[in-house]
Amino acid sequence: MNIITSAFPQRRMRRMRKHDFSRRLMAENQLTVNDLIYPMFVLEGTNRSEKIASMPGIERYSIDLLLKEAEELVELGIPLIALFPVTPAEKKTLMAEEAYNADALVQRAVRELKKAFPQLGIMTDVALDPFTTHGQDGIIDETGYILNDITSEILVKQALSHAEAGADIVAPSDMMDGRIGAIRQALEAAGHVNTQIMAYSAKYSSSYYGPFRDAVGSAGNLKGGNKHSYQMDPANSDEALHEVALDIQEGADMVMVKPGMPYLDIVHRVKTELAVPTFAYQVSGEYAMHMAAIQNGWLAEKAIVMESLLCFKRAGADGILTYFAKRAAQWLKEA
Repeated sequence: MNIITSAFPQRRMRRMRKHDFSRRLMAENQLTVNDLIYPMFVLEGTNRSEKIASMPGIERYSIDLLLKEAEELVELGIPLIALFPVTPAEKKTLMAEEAYNADALVQRAVRELKKAFPQLGIMTDVALDPFTTHGQDGIIDETGYILNDITSEILVKQALSHAEAGADIVAPSDMMDGRIGAIRQALEAAGHVNTQIMAYSAKYSSSYYGPFRDAVGSAGNLKGGNKHSYQMDPANSDEALHEVALDIQEGADMVMVKPGMPYLDIVHRVKTELAVPTFAYQVSGEYAMHMAAIQNGWLAEKAIVMESLLCFKRAGADGILTYFAKRAAQWLKEA
């Protein structure tokens, strides 16, 4: 980048910052409702909601209440929601059979949502951790190691069941090698040629996921275990580009970086070096930290949330999965 400019005082950088109109005119990035994806937790039952202690303001909803929330999201103009199930303990198994049950919680929720709000995009999580007794994202051997190919076979079944239920986007978040290609081939063979894949391509083995695991009920099953053998090392950046390139080659329509703000350098590299549709997830730990500071009066809610989301846009994200999506959409509408 060649910067040609004059010296002070001919060039006063603050001159363009003096007025609101000129700051608006030269803003390089903007946040709109079209950038927001709202992650939502669904649970069994009727007329049920549960607060999540580690995520103030976020709740789990039964399908009927989920539909009421969705109606408000449609009115706000949010284009896409991401569904995550809370699986009852008695339905969790070593082989995660509930993941691809046509009448499982997510599949039923997708059918009801698409029936009521066909214009609302629905993305589903393709991973086995909500369905395994051990809380890992795949099938394990006797040593606890995740078996890649067997896991991928089950992920294909899960993705197909979601597509058949009406999901617009399936989002494999498991980090198994080769699963994007296997899912794409299966979707094509089954006639789901327009079902999109958002690959969690650069999903790091991060400590920021704790509140999410509480929300879906997998933390207790994991029992202090980790996911280092399949999720990415936070030390690595080049590796993320290889992961993204492989997933695009295998048939992903868009890719995701997760977590978000601590990994904005990865978002920027993916977008600038590979030029693919790039999304980022402002994860549960990021949300919890913001909310703790907000509730203690240390940070101003609207200002800090909107600044944090704008940072994703500046880094190059095409869209942001965030638990602040509903509030941000309300603020944008008011503005």
